[in-house]
Amino acid sequence: MQTEFMMHPSIDPVIFSIGPLALRWYGLMYLLGLAFAYFWGKRQCQMPHYAAVGWTEKRFSDLLFWGFMGVILGGRIGYVLFYQFEYFSENPLYLFDMSSGGMSFHGGLLGVITVLAIFSRTTKINFLQVGDFVAPLVPMGLCFGRIGNFLNGELWGRVTDVPWAMIFPAAGPDPRHPSQLYQAALEGLLLFIVLALFSRKPRPMGAVSGLFLVGYGVARFVVEFFREPDAHLGLLGMGWSMGQWLSAPMVLAGILLMLWAYKSNSAAGKGGTA
Repeated sequence: MQTEFMMHPSIDPVIFSIGPLALRWYGLMYLLGLAFAYFWGKRQCQMPHYAAVGWTEKRFSDLLFWGFMGVILGGRIGYVLFYQFEYFSENPLYLFDMSSGGMSFHGGLLGVITVLAIFSRTTKINFLQVGDFVAPLVPMGLCFGRIGNFLNGELWGRVTDVPWAMIFPAAGPDPRHPSQLYQAALEGLLLFIVLALFSRKPRPMGAVSGLFLVGYGVARFVVEFFREPDAHLGLLGMGWSMGQWLSAPMVLAGILLMLWAYKSNSAAGKGGTA
């Protein structure tokens, strides 16, 4: 008997519009991610081991604004360079065509790292201590972003016959993994829970940042086996997607950072998150 698969509801990407102004689901997800980061960051400012480093609500608010800008600019630049470089080389103005969509997490990460480096230098807070503070704020933004991808019916998964497969009209008649929801759960909710629990107590400087890199890199690498590769790129060397090639170095860097953190620091000693 043929299995009846779910059909993606094809939700209008625009929630409502007033004249030329429109609120889109993806934009709303960004705002929810920003709101959650603000909420959790304020909680962290009240934790003794973060306050001891010099974190205040004002410092955090300043960082949040510039961090958000780093996500937007870095995400766009990363997408263009990592996924659309050939098209960009022929049409340089494509970089500024935000209406066409396209954001890269790995590019956004590089944008945020740049902002953190500048913030560290101006506030005299160690760069790794800044990273340790910010790391737990990121996953829920990723969670909301992937939900936005799902609502938009984009970045779908590979063809499958699992009972929860879904037909995305824009992808054709074949049922596919709802990989956006896999990413929301693993890269978002689960990673947040792990980091929130891990960072509740003082940790060696760099350990929280390292765990984030490992956690995200592993989650993204695994989910890429279920996500449809970009049509214009396909699978690259070793049968890996671009997302996997960008995530593998994150895992390695995170492991090395955690090893260094626990070798060079102690949770109660100098230089740690406390």
